[in-house]
Amino acid sequence: MDHRTWSLFATGIPSFDTLLGGGIPRRQSVIVAGDPGSGKTVLCSQLAFLAAARGLPVVVVTVTSEPHDKLVGELNSFSFFKEELLDEKIFVMSAYSSLKQGAKETRDLIIQTARKRGAKLLFIDGLRAIRDLWQDEARLREFLYELGIGLAAADCVGLFTTEYPLEKLLTLPEATTVDGIVSLSVSKHGARRMRRVEVVKLRGRPHLMGEHLMRIDGEGVSFIPRLEALEPTGVDVAPPQERASFGLPELDVLMDGGLPRTSATLLAGSMGIGKTLLAAHFAAEGARREEHSLFVSFHDSTAALAARARRIQLDVERCVKSGMLTYLYIPPMELEADLVMDRILQEVARLNVKRLVIDGLTTLEQSIIEPERRPLFLAALAEKLRRAGVTTLYTREVSKVAGNELDFSDAPVATLGENLLLLRYVELRGRIHRILSVLKMRDSKYDNDLREFQIADSGMKVLATLRSAEGLLTGQARPLGTTIGAVE
Repeated sequence: MDHRTWSLFATGIPSFDTLLGGGIPRRQSVIVAGDPGSGKTVLCSQLAFLAAARGLPVVVVTVTSEPHDKLVGELNSFSFFKEELLDEKIFVMSAYSSLKQGAKETRDLIIQTARKRGAKLLFIDGLRAIRDLWQDEARLREFLYELGIGLAAADCVGLFTTEYPLEKLLTLPEATTVDGIVSLSVSKHGARRMRRVEVVKLRGRPHLMGEHLMRIDGEGVSFIPRLEALEPTGVDVAPPQERASFGLPELDVLMDGGLPRTSATLLAGSMGIGKTLLAAHFAAEGARREEHSLFVSFHDSTAALAARARRIQLDVERCVKSGMLTYLYIPPMELEADLVMDRILQEVARLNVKRLVIDGLTTLEQSIIEPERRPLFLAALAEKLRRAGVTTLYTREVSKVAGNELDFSDAPVATLGENLLLLRYVELRGRIHRILSVLKMRDSKYDNDLREFQIADSGMKVLATLRSAEGLLTGQARPLGTTIGAVE
C-alpha cells in the first residue's frame, strides 16, 4: 500500500476526500467552522457514522447533558444515521460536568475514553461553548494543544466544531493550535442562499484551494469541487482527423465533412432561427452512426423537442428508443453551474458519450454566480470534455436579431469557440431569409461562403451560395451594386 494513502483517514465522502487532497492526515485535528445552520454538526456526525459503519470505533463528545436523545433527534432523518451503531461502535459522552471542573479534567476524561474505546475518530461538538464557559484564552489554547498531542499518540483523528465564521476564527488561538480548518458558509445572492465549503488549512496535504459547492439532502452532506480547481483527467492526445457530421450533406461539405472530433463548437443565432433543430440533427446523426449522444436542454422537454423535430422529418424519438441518444431536460429553475455540470459529466462518463449538445449556453453561463469565474469554468469544461473524447456543440442566442453590428463581446467565443457557426435572419428584396456561415474552425479547412438554409415540412436544407448581396452578416443585406439608402 502507498504510504501516502496509508497515512490518510478516508472520510467516507469521496467528494470531501477530493477537497482534502485524499483525506484527513492521520493523527491530526481539524476544526469545522461556520455560522449556526451551516451544516457543521451534520457533516461531522456523518463522518462519525461512516467511520463506524466501516468498523472503526468513534467517540462523540457533546457539551449538553442529554447527548443521546439530542443526537438521535437531530440526525435520524439522514440515511447515514444507523441507531444500531450507537454504543456499539459510536460511544456518545457528555463533557458537561468535567468542563465545569477544568481543562485538565476534561482533557484527561476525553483522552482516557478515546484510548479505552480504541477510537480512530473523536468528534467534539461545540468548541465555542467551551470558550464561553471558561472565558480563558490560555486555558483553551493549552487544552487543545494537549488534547491534540494525546489524540496523535492514540492514532486518533480529532474533529471539532465551532460557531465562528472564518474571519473571526482566524483571530483566535484555535486557528494556530489545530492542524486543519474547514469553513462552511451560507452566502446570499439575491433571493438565493448558496452553501459553500473551503479547506482553509491542512498540514502536509496539497488540498484544493478556494470555495466549492456544498449541499445537504437526505443522504447527508456532499460537495462538488470547482471544475477549474481540479487537475485535468483523461488522456491528452492529438485530436483525431475524422469529422463529426450533421447528416446534412450541403452543410457537412462546408466543413470538410463535419465538425473536428473532440472540438467545441458555438452555434450562435437569432431567436427562433433553428439552432435547436440543427443541434438535434447533430445529435441524431451521432446516434445513427452508433455514437452515444447526449442532448441537454434547459428549455424544451423531451416531448416538445420530439414534436418539433417530427415536423421536419427528424425522428428523435427513434434515436432515443435505440439507446444511442439520451435526452436530458434540466428545467431553468434556480440552477447552479457546478451541480448542473456534475450531473451532465456523470452521464457523459456513464454512457461513454461521444457527442454532447448543450442547448442554451446562456442559461448555463448565468447559473455561474460570479461573472469573473465564467471564462475559467467554461475553459475547464471544454478541456475535460476534449480529454474525454467528446465532440461538443453549444447553442447560444445572439443579442441582436438584425442590425449593423455583429457583436460577440458578451459571449465566451474565445473560450468555447474553437469552431463558430452563425445563423441569422436577413431582409432582402422584401423577404426574410435565413443564412448560415462558418466563421471559424479549428486548424482545419472550411468554406466561409454564406448559405441560405430552409426549415420546412420536408426537412432542413442548406441552399446555394448567396452572391447577389452584401452586408448579409449584419442582417441588413443590400443587392450588389446598390448603396445604402438607394431605391430599387
